Amino acid sequence: MPELPEVETTRRGILPHIKGRTLTGAVVRNGQLRWVVRSDLDHWLKGRQIDDVERRAKYLLLRLAGGDTLIIHLGMSGSLRLVDADLPPRKHDHIDLLLDNGMALRYHDPRRFGAFLDQIGDQPHPRLAGLGPEPLSDDFNGATLVKAAKGKRVAIKKLIMNNAVVVGVGNIYANEALFMAGLHPATAAGDCSAEQLQRLADAIKKVLAKAIEMGGTTLRDFVREDGSPGYFAQTLQVYDRADQPCRACGTPIHRIILGQRASYYCPVCQAARKAKSP
Repeated sequence: MPELPEVETTRRGILPHIKGRTLTGAVVRNGQLRWVVRSDLDHWLKGRQIDDVERRAKYLLLRLAGGDTLIIHLGMSGSLRLVDADLPPRKHDHIDLLLDNGMALRYHDPRRFGAFLDQIGDQPHPRLAGLGPEPLSDDFNGATLVKAAKGKRVAIKKLIMNNAVVVGVGNIYANEALFMAGLHPATAAGDCSAEQLQRLADAIKKVLAKAIEMGGTTLRDFVREDGSPGYFAQTLQVYDRADQPCRACGTPIHRIILGQRASYYCPVCQAARKAKSP
């Protein structure tokens, strides 16, 4: 599933190719995504210039001339690629955004759990309302986590994956940040000290920034005809490494389930009190 660094990499990859371009329409081959795509998407977009491409959490925001916004979410398996508009679509190529230079921003999504939503004017879309601060912004820090964790018995991993606390910390990067901070994922949030939570906030920033930096090497992949994902290979410390030796101490990595998600940790490097109810 594309997480925040992959979505940011996508934003940076497509930005120079579509910013300032005028949309000549859209081709919707299958609008049955997570939410049904508006039936008049072609008419709504035709003649609109793309003023900018922004990101909020895991949503891409195509800012259109006139003040409206096309919001794109990649869902579980979605990806965007720039292709020649005449290139025959492959299976699961559901939507093309047609550009005035003969190219198309093509949306590919085998599982169809993504979304194309419209935001009219400055009124925030309901899907964006109530979101917490961006993890790489100055608005997110140790104090943010101290306030959110106070008195909470929820596992710290679940807390940092709550988009009302901080946006975009998905499963992979939550595991990696907790390892960097030396915190067991099932530690009760309210049991964490201010020092530990500051360390965790710093780790979240470092892990995400590093992932985005690594993703920069794949920006060229967003102009490809095969449409294969341009996400980057990573050297992960704990995620998906159950029973493999910890890269720091050699102890086998453990795997547990928290909130129906797999969690990975080193029992030595991340020893801590656990929440009573994961």
